Amino acid sequence: MKAKISPRIELENRTRLETVIPLSTPFILFVDPSSSCNFRCKFCPTGDHEIIKTTGRFQGQMNFELYKKIIDDLKEFDKPLKVLRLYKDGEPLLNKNLARMIKYAKDSDNVSYIDTTTNGLLINNFRMKPIIEAGLDKINISVNGLSDEQFLDFTGIHVDFNKYVENITNLYDIKNNCEIVIKIVGDRLSETEKTYFYDTFGDICDKIFIENTAPCWSGFDVESHTDIKINTTKGIYNNELSNTNICPYIFYSISINSDGSVSLCFLDWERKLIIGDIRCQTMKEVWNTPILFYYQYNNLVGKRKEIDVCKNCGQLTYCMPDNIEPYKNEILKNLLNNKGLNHL
Repeated sequence: MKAKISPRIELENRTRLETVIPLSTPFILFVDPSSSCNFRCKFCPTGDHEIIKTTGRFQGQMNFELYKKIIDDLKEFDKPLKVLRLYKDGEPLLNKNLARMIKYAKDSDNVSYIDTTTNGLLINNFRMKPIIEAGLDKINISVNGLSDEQFLDFTGIHVDFNKYVENITNLYDIKNNCEIVIKIVGDRLSETEKTYFYDTFGDICDKIFIENTAPCWSGFDVESHTDIKINTTKGIYNNELSNTNICPYIFYSISINSDGSVSLCFLDWERKLIIGDIRCQTMKEVWNTPILFYYQYNNLVGKRKEIDVCKNCGQLTYCMPDNIEPYKNEILKNLLNNKGLNHL
């Protein structure tokens, strides 16, 4: 097998957040090319159309002119963005401008690295060749079945599994410097199927991993929507469960939804944590908005669980977040000094 068995999360050479917070420039920006999806996966709220209707959220693709404004706004920061993540709620490949989006960001010199995550159904040479040529650095492919029948059962969509594998094989052949990472949820797989997964995909990607299901979406009970029982001893990457009360993500990342609204959290599927609107604000204005400071401050002083959406966050337990809790007093002091509020 050519691929390295390794999770998609980058664990090496991570910056120690306590040494850099507050950041003048965010490390990571999530931009959602599409809030809609071509799958109806049982484990994902976006796949449940009736639930999504109750949120009133926009379902569709991001306008390219709006996207250009986002990338242009990054010039206001004092350094380039470390990572542009072109995904959030939906399937990025539904946006026919995805290759243009990648190229525009690369040509801007405002972004150092670009990745995306896809369910893989729309992968083909016609669609992917321009994306690779545009300079995509990494693509995560979430495999949701190991046969036509499994795909139909879990995603509600008919998928020709052999053709699906063939298309990913062709992508691997033209990938150039783009890293391909393939993962699958292993809770529903037998040991024989896990071996089959590695045998099938292990030579057509750079990294491969079998993940556990995690209860990451607040307000969406994965167990009640699937036949999966959440593992209470291991996290998504087979890691030990963590116990941090401070969300590190809000100190280094923000998320722009496909309609231009800005969410505090990349898991804000219900749009309950809106902190801005890039249609009428600049990126720098949003990054320095008082509402973001409010959430950061309340996390540092132990009030995260008073925030309804955040109080039962599975991401902080299951998904190996950076633990900045031991440094909360120092970070709070630096944050207040940066805002000129050292008297609080």
